Amino acid sequence: MRILVVNPNTTASMTTLIGECARASVGPGVVVDAIDPGAGPASLESHYDEAIAVPHLLDVLEREREAYDGFVIACFGDPGLHAAREILTGPVVGIAEAALRTAAYLTRRFSVVTTLPRVITHTWSIARDYGVADLIAGIHACEIPVVDLETDPMAYATIRAACRQALVADRSEAVVLGCAGMADLCARLSADLGVPVVDGVAAATAEVERLVRLGLSTSKRNEYAAPPAKEITCRA
Repeated sequence: MRILVVNPNTTASMTTLIGECARASVGPGVVVDAIDPGAGPASLESHYDEAIAVPHLLDVLEREREAYDGFVIACFGDPGLHAAREILTGPVVGIAEAALRTAAYLTRRFSVVTTLPRVITHTWSIARDYGVADLIAGIHACEIPVVDLETDPMAYATIRAACRQALVADRSEAVVLGCAGMADLCARLSADLGVPVVDGVAAATAEVERLVRLGLSTSKRNEYAAPPAKEITCRA
């Protein structure tokens, strides 16, 4: 089995980290490759960033569609997820949907800790789309930009403090990490906090493996059928 994990931003060190965490989540005989588009924003922290990143993300997925059995979109906004399901035959899982649904298996009340305050509203929106918003006790920002997660020497302590505060304020029982750049902190945070901490990269990659082993993929009836062929005009 081959799984492709695509980081929609162009920060190569984050792509490496995502790949390591994704590979740690699968069983024997599963090959996991992690790549980024090589074009687009360094991080995704706004609707504009997502709009710029999605065409490059879809281009990569379309080029690699025959080489892999399943696909992961490794950004917590799940950019381009529905379009990717239209153009690919193997299962496609976004890390936000996977993380939120995984947390719902573990508790009926959890918190989300993400990067910047500006993404909180969007996170609530996608949680409602996935039908899990009623289980989220609160969404909190640690105030660390995505690209600083790897370089800020206080990043771990800041995220841990935000998680602790969320658990108390929300009276919650688990934490979802709302950024792919936090993927490597999951086990350490869980040990420090004494509650389940869910990383979407691991959850999504494990879910793709499970779906492939079950012989399941995206339904091609109606909404996720291949998009109608049509002329697309590009300005010279």
